[in-house]
Amino acid sequence: MTDQDYQKTNLPKITDNGSNKKSLYIIIAAVVLILIGLVVGAIFLLKAENAEMAGQLRDVFIIFMALGLLLVGIALVILIIQLAVLTNVIQNEVRPILNSTTNTVNTLKGTVQFLSDNLTEPVIKLNETIAMSKRFFDVLRPRK
Repeated sequence: MTDQDYQKTNLPKITDNGSNKKSLYIIIAAVVLILIGLVVGAIFLLKAENAEMAGQLRDVFIIFMALGLLLVGIALVILIIQLAVLTNVIQNEVRPILNSTTNTVNTLKGTVQFLSDNLTEPVIKLNETIAMSKRFFDVLRPRK
């Protein structure tokens, strides 16, 4: 599509220059490194044999788990809402387009059948009659 086509259809122009993938890889690497650091730190704190420190670490871990579950719950609610929106789009926008396309195809089939019956078939029969007449006169005519 040209730029004018995009302006007519109001569709966003998608360009992928690879920077999105690099940013995603950097974010994933940072999250993995932070998690590794937290696990290593927790192991060192637990080996210190300090019961009070281990209890505080356990409490902090429980709080982080609760926050993680809260985030997962929010993500599930957003997913359900998006699924409802998708269902609505399919029912109210895609289905009418498909019905309209089906009606157009059926109309086109009727038009083709009409042209076949009223235009193409008589022309073929006329050509057949002309060829048969020509052959008949060729047979009756003496050869030179």
